[in-house]
Amino acid sequence: MVFSMEQSVYHIPALLEQSIAGLAIKSDGVYVDATFGGGGHSRAILENLGPKGRLVGMDQDMDAWQNRLADDRFTFAHGNFSYLKNFLRYYGINGVDGILADLGVSFHHFDDVERGFTFRADAPLDMRMNRDAAFTARELINSYSEERLADVLYLYGELRQSRRLASAIIKAAPATTGELVEAVRPLLKPAQEKKELSMVFQALRIEVNGELNALRKLLAQSLEVLNPGGRLAIITYHSLEDRMVKNFMRTGNVEGKQEKDFFGRLNTPWHLVNNKVIVPSDEEIARNPRSRSAKLRVAELTPNDGNGRND
Repeated sequence: MVFSMEQSVYHIPALLEQSIAGLAIKSDGVYVDATFGGGGHSRAILENLGPKGRLVGMDQDMDAWQNRLADDRFTFAHGNFSYLKNFLRYYGINGVDGILADLGVSFHHFDDVERGFTFRADAPLDMRMNRDAAFTARELINSYSEERLADVLYLYGELRQSRRLASAIIKAAPATTGELVEAVRPLLKPAQEKKELSMVFQALRIEVNGELNALRKLLAQSLEVLNPGGRLAIITYHSLEDRMVKNFMRTGNVEGKQEKDFFGRLNTPWHLVNNKVIVPSDEEIARNPRSRSAKLRVAELTPNDGNGRND
């Protein structure tokens, strides 16, 4: 698929061909692009749909509305994908044949420096995906205790020096991304500075937007809205997301708790379409360096055999 310069500025979709193939799109099916963004994945889905097909593109960032598709088969839904079931009910959709979610932050969010997602420019500490939300990164820093902030940095940024970083941030009380960088820079290894700054910003962004809780809700709701045989395709970018998705697709829950039947067979609602995680080729990474950490997992919802077990 060829993207115009205008489209590519907003976002270049990762693992596009692989995720579309994973959905195994039916021409008359109903699909959800839970992270519409620049619309790259949605355009590819529509190309594979017939005149009776339908696609709902969801995004909590109203900036994505400018990329909506002029197609009678397409509906743009402004909202967080944690409310997927409610949105589908609102649009009169009882079941879908596929759900795609690309959990990466778009080029647009990094390039629009005033949103505060990047450490490469000085801007207000914001980091909200949904600008209608009240809770910003600055609010987080001003309201969290040092211990709670350290937990965020450790859990979501996987930063070993989380307590020292939290102490430095609380003392500095930064109001901008530049002030945040200056507060933590003395604690970072020069050779690892960019990587560790990315981890700090990632941790704050995840907490501000409640990303893992939203993902947990999306996964749970996929069991309720997918038709039997429907596909769930999720692209993740860090280990916390990937672990949740991997566990869910193997066991039916994000904790990875296994339940077995009398014969020792795993009770799971899913059939793994790709047993091995799909990653970008070297060629794709060269074209789109931000896809380097992308991982695609695809699973199919299997019919229940009537005995509480899914085959």
